[in-house]
This record gives sequence, C-alpha cells and structure tokens, in this order.
Amino acid sequence: MAGPLVVSLQAIRTDGWFERIGEGIGSFQALCDIIGARFFAFAMITGARITSLTVDRRLPDNTLVEFAVGADEEAGIAGEPQRLTLSEFRQRLVNALVLDEPHGPAPTRATDIEAVQLHIGVRYLLLAPLYGYALSELKIGADGSKIVLLHDGVSETYPLPAFRARIRTHVREELERVRRPAARSAIDLGRVTEAETAAAKSDHIRVLELLGAWPAPLAIFLRTPEGQLLNPEARARIALGLGLLGSACIALGENSKGEEVLRLGIQYASDGSAAPGLFLRLGEAIASDGRAGESIGPLRRAANLGASPETVWPLLAAAFLSRGRHLAALGAVREGRLAGAPAAKLDPIAERLKAVMGPAFESWERAISAVAP
Repeated sequence: MAGPLVVSLQAIRTDGWFERIGEGIGSFQALCDIIGARFFAFAMITGARITSLTVDRRLPDNTLVEFAVGADEEAGIAGEPQRLTLSEFRQRLVNALVLDEPHGPAPTRATDIEAVQLHIGVRYLLLAPLYGYALSELKIGADGSKIVLLHDGVSETYPLPAFRARIRTHVREELERVRRPAARSAIDLGRVTEAETAAAKSDHIRVLELLGAWPAPLAIFLRTPEGQLLNPEARARIALGLGLLGSACIALGENSKGEEVLRLGIQYASDGSAAPGLFLRLGEAIASDGRAGESIGPLRRAANLGASPETVWPLLAAAFLSRGRHLAALGAVREGRLAGAPAAKLDPIAERLKAVMGPAFESWERAISAVAP
C-alpha cells in the first residue's frame, strides 16, 4: 500500500509577510500602536482597509476606525466605507477569522501548490507566523492530513483540523487579552454544558474551540482576591471545564499543554466534587505518556478522594508493577477486584505479578486478604 503523500511547505511559507508589508506603509508603526499589531494584521487578512482613525486618548476603545471592505486599489474599487469603535472593529475582525471557512480537498500531487494552499486555508497560512509557527510539511494519508511545523523552534505535528482550531483559539485569545483586566469576562460558564456534549461525542476540536481561551485568564484570576473568594459551585464548574479542555488537548496530541490545564483545574477544584476526576485524568495522562512513577501520586490522590474505583485501581496496579513495587501492585489488584473492576484489566497484571514473584505471589495474596478488611 502506498505511503502518505508528503508535501514540502517551503514554497508557500509566509514567515515575515506582515513585517515586509509594513516596510511600505509610512504610518505602519502608528497603526500598530493604536490598533494593535496583530489586529492590524487581521485587518489585512480579512481585507478591511483602514482609511482613517479618530483617536480617543481618554478611552482608547472608543477610538473611531473608518475602513473599507472589498476595496481594490488596482481595479479602482473604493469598497464599502464603514465606521466602528476600535472595540467593535476588533470584535468584527475576530468574528470573521474564527469562522471555519470551507477548505479544498486534499491535493493528489505535491506540486499542486494552489490545491495545497486551499486545503490548508490561506488565512491559516497568514495567521500561523503571527504566533511563531513555521510550517514545514503536509502529510496526507488514509487517516487524514497532518501538518508538521516548528513552534518557537520546537518540532510539532498536528492533525490539520486541530491546527486550524489552535490558530482560531489564538485569535480569540488576542481579543480576550486586550479586554483585560476584566479577565473574568473571558469565562462563560455556560460553555461547559456544550463542551460536555462535545466531549461525549469525542469532538475534541469543538471542546478546544469552546474552552481554549480559558487557561490564561483563569491562571491570572486565581491569584486575585476575587478568585480566592470564588464560591464552591463556580470553582467546581470551572474545574470541570478545565478537565474537559485538558483531556481534549491530550486526545489531540498536546500532552504537555493538557497536563498543564489539568493541574490548573486541580487548583480550582481543591478538594471539591471535581477533584477526583481531575486527579484521575491527570494520572491517566501521565501514565499513558510512559511516566508510570510520576502517575502514582495523582492516581493515589484520586483513589483517596473517591474517584471511580473500577478505573483508578487497575491504573494504580499497572503503575506500581511498572516501577517494581510488587506488593503495592498486588494490593491494588485486590482493591480493584473488590470494587468490581473488569477482570480483563486486572487479570493480565495479576499474571505478570505471578510470573515475577513466583511462589511468593500466593503467600502474599493470602496474607493481604487475611489482614485487609
């Protein structure tokens, strides 16, 4: 069977496009200072040509932006003139960019540059370098398209839909960033219900789109007096949302970010109702990343807080076994059996323990059964 089609993206990389255009605009720096550099870039990407600014130095968000949409200087088309406050203008740009526009089908030839651009999405090619992404390759296989890139010098690979969702999240975060210090406005707890529905359908990209802007403002909010005094119900809801987001990140291959989000969720959960599930998700994520020893702490905490025993004890038993802690693994197997954990999860661990411990296995099993309640 033929392998995946690998397309080099060197010919269509757009690194530095914004700065190069700026070299030919006399008021470039002033526009960047007033509007915000990335918002000025957003305007170029969406085709909004700024014609004038009426600056309000007391309330910068009330600065009036006059612009034209659909202008084409070469064809002599002026475009439709519009006027919005800076705040409204930024919102309009973000609304236009976060809509997931239709994309072209996967190209069948590596040399079909136009098809490659349409498949990835031209706006994503332009947005990527604004956030430190240097695109390297597009891999097209039976399981879909994946994009290989450098992000701040680190090589990363994403399914193409996940990459697009990540870029849209950056765009949303840009708007939330300029709206702070009212950071709490970035958090709409109503999104958690929709994220739960998406997670139940394994629609991880939708979860990322709904909650991807949460971690940065929530990390700041937690350190404020208002954040410290947040009521338990709100803390639990935030923790649940962060748990869903962390799991979605991990499912999309962003393990490090997912673990970071889960740890933030644990801080919000404290010892509340959301804590057992968050510790369980974190421990499971760490274990699946091959760090069995590091997973034991969160998994034990999850067990102590009452996490699903059918799930947590097999995970703990496997982690203990991996670290050579045979008696602890044997105890975890017994706890799992008492809790009704599936034999399919526990029996292979017990068989491996039996092989490793030899005749001592049955002796210790009897001893543990005799002293345990």
